[in-house]
Parts: sequence; C-alpha cells; structure tokens
Amino acid sequence: MVDISEKIDDKNKIENTWYTYLTKGYSTREFRLRRFFRHLPTNPRCRLCNAPFQGIGGSLVKMVFDKRPSNLNPHLCNLCEKFANEHQGGAEVELSLLFADVRGSTALAEGMSPMEYSQVINHFYQSVTDILIQSDALINRLAGDQAIGLFVPGFAGKEHARRAVEAAQDIMKATGHAQQDEAWIPLGIGVHTGTAFVGAVGSKDGTIDITVLGDAANTAARLSSVAADGEILISEATWEMAGLKYDQVEKHSLELKGKSEPVVAFALKIYTRTPSHSLL
Repeated sequence: MVDISEKIDDKNKIENTWYTYLTKGYSTREFRLRRFFRHLPTNPRCRLCNAPFQGIGGSLVKMVFDKRPSNLNPHLCNLCEKFANEHQGGAEVELSLLFADVRGSTALAEGMSPMEYSQVINHFYQSVTDILIQSDALINRLAGDQAIGLFVPGFAGKEHARRAVEAAQDIMKATGHAQQDEAWIPLGIGVHTGTAFVGAVGSKDGTIDITVLGDAANTAARLSSVAADGEILISEATWEMAGLKYDQVEKHSLELKGKSEPVVAFALKIYTRTPSHSLL
C-alpha cells in the first residue's frame, strides 16, 4: 500500500515539473530543437514541440528524432505524449490567452454547401495554426468555430502578453481584416492575461489532451464571444502588461456572462490603423 504522504509528494513533484516546463520551457537543446522544428514543413504539428508530422519535415524528424504522431492523440508526438502521460496533471501559471471565434458561424454555414464551409473553416484553422506556431504559442484547441492559443512564459517568453496581441493582429490580417470589407471570414478575438491551470488530462479511453482551466480562460473566452467582427478585445491586464500605447482604441467596461464584476477591455479594429501610429 502506498503511503498518503508519498502520493502527496508525487503530486507535488508533478506540479513542480509542469511549473518548470511551462515557465522555463525546455532545456537549451530542446528549446533550440523546437525553434528548428517550426521552420520545417509542414502542418499538422505536435502541439507542444512543433515537430511536423507530414511532408519532408515529417520524414526528417521521424528518421532523425524518432518523432511521429501519438497513437493516443494525433495532436501530440510520441515523445511529448510520453511526458504528458507520465506526468498527468499540471500547474497554475501566469499566461496570456488568445481566443478566436468565428462570428455568425451558423449563418455562414447556411449560405454555403457543406464542402464550401469545411474549406473556409479549414483555411481558418490553417491560418491561425501557422501564426500561433510562429508566435511560440501552444495550440490548445482547433474545434468547431473556435481556436485557442496559450502564450506561456516558457515558450513565448516574458513578453507573452505583447506576443499574444501581436498574434491577434496577425490573425486578423491573415483573415482579410486589414482592409475593411475584404475579410473572408467573420472573426472576433479576445486576449487576456491572468493565472490559470495548464496541464495534461486523460480520459477513460486513454486519450491525453492539453487543457487550460480557471477564471482567466473564462474571461478570454467571454471577451472573444462579445467581440465584433474584425475586433480584438484586449483586457486591461494584458494591455498594462504589454505596455500598449495605441491611441485609436475604445475603452469599455463590459458586463460579461458569468462575471460578477465588469471587465475593462480595449477594443482594437485592425483596419483603423494608419502608418503614423504604432500599437507598441
């Protein structure tokens, strides 16, 4: 029989392992490999280490590094799966979260054939994935009409708030929102910085996934749900941490579903930007 104190000790070790992993990242070698992997073609990739699974890049990492899609979850490589499987659990860390929601997806699908709609959504996933990977974010979810990116200090660095906002801008540009009336998909984005639980959870069938839980995640989700098409809602916490100084924004006090107090956020529309102004 395992002593309770031993179980607690193991739990603390797992939490400490995840905390180090999320706040400091990989070892120097692994961090360099992650940066190397992101330049190799092609998607899909491991959500954690950027190792590509297809094309020339996928063949290379399989041959040299023995990395391939996990049998339990195709979004993880077999080595990252081993880490997540051996250390199920996680830790509370400060991070920045980006939630991108397709606006009016039901109406959008209604005006297209199923094939046309799937092509638009897949193009959206591809565009967001490329940007999040280049921004050193963890891709938490690509499902339905939503994409979620986690900017943890261990990967995105100390300036994770600024990088999250920059990624949101890049996503808006990639989806055609840099110029009014040229967007090919209606999209709203919420960005928030706070403390949340990040880690690996397992289901009864053995599937492992990376998850984020807590009020910070809920706030980012609520911001994205009320953001208008072409609008990025940036929480006051993110705004202050990133040191943003852009003057063409509107400050709002928002009543968000499930929040007991109003949330202060800054609304940014990409197409309102001019060469004479800078966000940072």
